[in-house]
Amino acid sequence: MNEKKVLIPVLLFYILFSYACIYIVLPKDLETPEPVTGSKAGGWTAFVTNVDRTDDGNLRIDITLRNDTGDWSAMQAAEGAPAVLTSDGKSNNCDVVFVSTGGHRLAPGFQLKGFIAGTKNEPQTQPIYVECNGAEAVPGAVLLIDYIYFTGQYNYYEQDANKADGTLELNLDEVVADLSYPIGETVDDLIQKSDTEIVALNKLVLTLSSVMRTENGLQFTWQTNNPSDYPSYVHIGNPPVIGEDGILYGYYETPDLASVPITPAGSTAEWITEVTVPQDVKDLYIMLSVESGKARLFVNYAVDITDK
Repeated sequence: MNEKKVLIPVLLFYILFSYACIYIVLPKDLETPEPVTGSKAGGWTAFVTNVDRTDDGNLRIDITLRNDTGDWSAMQAAEGAPAVLTSDGKSNNCDVVFVSTGGHRLAPGFQLKGFIAGTKNEPQTQPIYVECNGAEAVPGAVLLIDYIYFTGQYNYYEQDANKADGTLELNLDEVVADLSYPIGETVDDLIQKSDTEIVALNKLVLTLSSVMRTENGLQFTWQTNNPSDYPSYVHIGNPPVIGEDGILYGYYETPDLASVPITPAGSTAEWITEVTVPQDVKDLYIMLSVESGKARLFVNYAVDITDK
């Protein structure tokens, strides 16, 4: 009897130990992968579109950015970090770095070569480029730019959500002069028609009811329909646009700042937003952020207005 009592705990221990060993042995394909950066990590891709000298004799590298994250994304060069040009075995810090989406989230597959900077009262078009003082672009020269980016929905209360970083690596020998804008890579089911009904915060239905060309740009008339028994509203900010010239037009502010009318219960409301765009820019898309799900959480839509 005593021998049996001893044997049972031993057998239980052996069984448990055997199962434990089974669970801690992981297949090789489940091992943690090595971290990667840049486009290899599903980040942003950069293209050199021109290499030239400024009037001051500095080296200027014009750049186009493409969102290859697979999601809506905003990006900017890492603050306080110069770009680094390696040329002929020497490294130069390039302190003039204008590499950004201007604060806006850009649709996946879209690409841009400039954005609106300056101030709200005095906006200015900012091309994307890096300038290097005293540098030479000899064959084999490479430019490295550290950057940060954000993907997915914009949440006012968690503005650093889905933040990542990467490094853009540009070979100055590979100048691309024939890029088309604003779509670099087509993403299925991304583009929305201009008359699409969008279900927004508190089940309000948002519609772009009209688009008009004005002397200075575009005027959008938005309409909300409220099927509920309570008055409500939905923020969309002042949506920017991007077209065939690759410039993202619209000074950035967080989309909850722009005032919108209350939509009465069982009724509709209308309001207007405007964006400054040169008259000759065609094939435009709206980069629309719509307050959805909960207050100050914004879902993005690429709205096709190429026929306007």
